[in-house]
Amino acid sequence: MDVAAQNGRDGAGLGPRHVAIIMDGNGRWAQSRGRPRLFGHHAGARRVREIVECCPDFGVKYLTIFAFSTENWKRTQVEVAGLMSLFRRYISKEMTALADKNVRVRFIGDRPRLDAKLVALMDRLEEKTAENDGTHLTIALNYGGRDEVARATKRLAQDVANGSLDPESVDEETLPKYLDTCVLPDPDLVIRTSGEARISNFLLWQSAYAEYEFIDTLWPDFTAEEMGRLCAKFGTRDRRFGGVKT
Repeated sequence: MDVAAQNGRDGAGLGPRHVAIIMDGNGRWAQSRGRPRLFGHHAGARRVREIVECCPDFGVKYLTIFAFSTENWKRTQVEVAGLMSLFRRYISKEMTALADKNVRVRFIGDRPRLDAKLVALMDRLEEKTAENDGTHLTIALNYGGRDEVARATKRLAQDVANGSLDPESVDEETLPKYLDTCVLPDPDLVIRTSGEARISNFLLWQSAYAEYEFIDTLWPDFTAEEMGRLCAKFGTRDRRFGGVKT
């Protein structure tokens, strides 16, 4: 399938249908205020609600947020434990509101390493919002782009081995069917907050033709207004997907 057709975007003048955000800067935001890093993570979690709620205003149907990477286990035990507690609290607190606001929630990432209670809450939230057709919120939790491709390739190889997939039929449209995001369109716009200019192993396959915005704003300070400005800016870009406009 043509990339532009897949994403439903072909040229300038349209806002992004799918926005993915690397929510960076929580720890620095807290430390600049003389507070522990977890204080910043709690502030960042509160910011998520505002951004989810503003998506319909800007024509954003899909929002994917990077909550915890496969590399984040390298952080201190105190911070990791605090983040896992925060995720459980966030899901429990926001479950009813997300369902009532017609938000469809999905989680991507490798779940087996996560706490069983957290996974149960994730499953429950997905089930509770499964029939919603408003904003599609995808939360990347214990997620890494390379890990995702490795897991997808393993499943693809298993299908080849058991005879359900012909290796001669494998092409660039085959692997995405095995990715965690197989039911989602690729992101049109990827935003990274906090001034860092790297993609940090996020949606490596899916973002091949995404537009990027690296902004200085720390995630807890990221507002609906700034989201709107970036979506409007996206609409001015000429996206040719490797072709030449005639």
